[in-house]
Amino acid sequence: MSLNSRAIAALGAVVVVGAATVGTSVAIAADQTEHVSHRATLTVGNSSIVADPLCWNAGSPLTEDQQQKCQEDATKALHDGTLPSSDVTGSDRVGVGVSPNVAETGWWAFTNGGSANQGGRFSLFSAAKGPTWSGSQSANKVLNSSGKTVVTVVEGDPNQEAPIAVWYFQLNSTDTAAKDNG
Repeated sequence: MSLNSRAIAALGAVVVVGAATVGTSVAIAADQTEHVSHRATLTVGNSSIVADPLCWNAGSPLTEDQQQKCQEDATKALHDGTLPSSDVTGSDRVGVGVSPNVAETGWWAFTNGGSANQGGRFSLFSAAKGPTWSGSQSANKVLNSSGKTVVTVVEGDPNQEAPIAVWYFQLNSTDTAAKDNG
């Protein structure tokens, strides 16, 4: 059995719906502390942002109801403009890192940027177990033309149907050309 690509596409696609603004809401119960070891880091140039997952089920795969709630929370976050974010220029390099226990389970990362022949999506890191760092990519490759690009990081065992955790970050282009195209 492989990870349900439709479920993952839906989780990632939700951030594209309102591509102009992005936000976050914390969907983690106040008494759940186990997620602290589940972190993702977005690195842009020489700066980094560390975040807890927007969607989390204490280390178990998200149920269909939880995936639906995740999509709703992400849509709300999209409109609220509160996702962890970083300013970026086309000449910056962008990468994603995860905690070692996330890497042990398996993970991947992508943006809602990229060329049309990539389906309007750019893969920062393909599904794999072990590595904790995606490597860095030129921001020009990962950004979309709106000036606001969403980075989605997903933890998931390739042998499971559902994701275990999902993180969202926002890249805000400071290049005038990207803003004018959005």
